[in-house]
Amino acid sequence: MHIRVGYEISYQCPQATPMLLMLNVHPSRVADLLQPDPINTDPPVPVLTYGDRYGNRCARIIAPAGRITLRGDTVVQDAGLPDPVHPAAIQHPVEDLPSDALLYLLGSRYCETDLLMETAWRLFANAPMGWGRVQAICDFVHGWIKFDYMLARATRTAQQTYAERQGVCRDYAHLALTLCRCMNIPARYCTGYLGDIGVPPDPSPMDFSGWFEAYLGGQWHTFDARHNTPRIGRILLGRGRDATDVAISTTFGPNTLAGFRVWTDQIA
Repeated sequence: MHIRVGYEISYQCPQATPMLLMLNVHPSRVADLLQPDPINTDPPVPVLTYGDRYGNRCARIIAPAGRITLRGDTVVQDAGLPDPVHPAAIQHPVEDLPSDALLYLLGSRYCETDLLMETAWRLFANAPMGWGRVQAICDFVHGWIKFDYMLARATRTAQQTYAERQGVCRDYAHLALTLCRCMNIPARYCTGYLGDIGVPPDPSPMDFSGWFEAYLGGQWHTFDARHNTPRIGRILLGRGRDATDVAISTTFGPNTLAGFRVWTDQIA
């Protein structure tokens, strides 16, 4: 299967503004790219790329005063299969976890494990360990939250999502992965493209999607508490502790989002 993915994002800046960008396909999928994957800017500015501590491909620019538009468009080869399901994947004792997974047991900016620890153990102490426990968390979060794109809020945390019972895909992911961490299961946030491939079209405007990965049975597995079903055509951009680490753009100065369009479509 071939999937065309891309974006066109515009900002209005009153002054020259440094920006960090995470708009490139993740290095784990570079071998699947059928076309180059540059970040194009209008007006043209230098784009410096680097790798962050989580293995993501990032870029930095200085946006000039005025309007700047970021564009990208590429084609990714994909197996066309739903997210793998491994019900027998076990939960590891903390002492047996690899050292690089321990970071994903800790609280972070949007994932307050200290505030949700008691709730997590009350809800999931009797759930089967391993895959079954993560799936029980996804089932709960999927049913607990009402999805409403118009109620998106960039500052909403996992604890606030639990209390307010509303949000968007990133809020589903933050709450679910926080509950996993509370139950001693390493979990990390993911962002990327997820189109309506193999499912009825969503009439809402296309956006980047948020999901999470949990460490079970010696490897990381994809879970999606918002959709709560295996999906086709998931294209990763970045992974991190939470949305802070994988923001599409991080700006260091005043700016206004002036345009936003994302696409991900299966092509012949």
